[in-house]
Amino acid sequence: MHSINKIGSCFWYITPISETDRPILGMVVGSKKTLMIDSGNSEDHANYFQNELLKRGVKSPDMVVLTHWHWDHIFGLSALSNTVSIASKGTKEEMGKLIPFLWSDEALDARVKEGIEIEFCAKAIKEEFKEHRDIKIVLPDVTFEKRLEIDLGGVTCILQHVGGDHASDSVVVYIKEEKILFLGDCIYPNLYSPKVNYTIEETLRLLDELEQFDAETYLPSHQKPISKEEFNQEAFMLRTIAKYTKSYGGNQQKIIEGYEKHVKRELTEDEKETIADFVNGY
Repeated sequence: MHSINKIGSCFWYITPISETDRPILGMVVGSKKTLMIDSGNSEDHANYFQNELLKRGVKSPDMVVLTHWHWDHIFGLSALSNTVSIASKGTKEEMGKLIPFLWSDEALDARVKEGIEIEFCAKAIKEEFKEHRDIKIVLPDVTFEKRLEIDLGGVTCILQHVGGDHASDSVVVYIKEEKILFLGDCIYPNLYSPKVNYTIEETLRLLDELEQFDAETYLPSHQKPISKEEFNQEAFMLRTIAKYTKSYGGNQQKIIEGYEKHVKRELTEDEKETIADFVNGY
């Protein structure tokens, strides 16, 4: 079940649901304008968030920014017809490729077989769209290349294209006055690949870019918000595993041994999985 939460004085968000792959959606409320972050994985998802916020006195968004092209972040855009939609140029290009697709079970299964779609996403789409599947791909109205700054009235949002292994078009949203960094999925591995993977160079480059932001709260789209300390722990893990992957030439057993020695304890399942992802990308 979703819950609606607030951080600071102007940021609201809806919690994610894993069964249907509903990510976190955000709403930044300024004195002049309101910006929604991601449109959700369906019109139902987008409408639920907006309706719950209306009950709390938050008006419908004037603008919506898409963090990247994956279905769970864009399928709700058709419900936001009175909203100016914003995305990176890369996101618009990738979304354009989805327009010819059909979304029946048969069409999804065929794309999974061809390696265009992944089983996890196909399953979640079937689960989210059980009753009706009138999916409409709506392209964003406004695009930008690297960075866009929006003054909502008393609160500034910086939209920055950061890329990453998960999706090369990934954008983060930095809510300056609240020191909140909405990460979207940028810190996750590449799922659209024969093997889920992280690459060394891309991970280190992305972390360098994310660490430039003076943030205190971080929002990865499919988890709970994390503190600066928790983000730093995650970054440390990724950097260290990347370093050992390079040192040991992608030898999984040696990476595990080296990392265990470094942290002086047994590894968590998450750490073991991350090591496997780096080995896949090596």
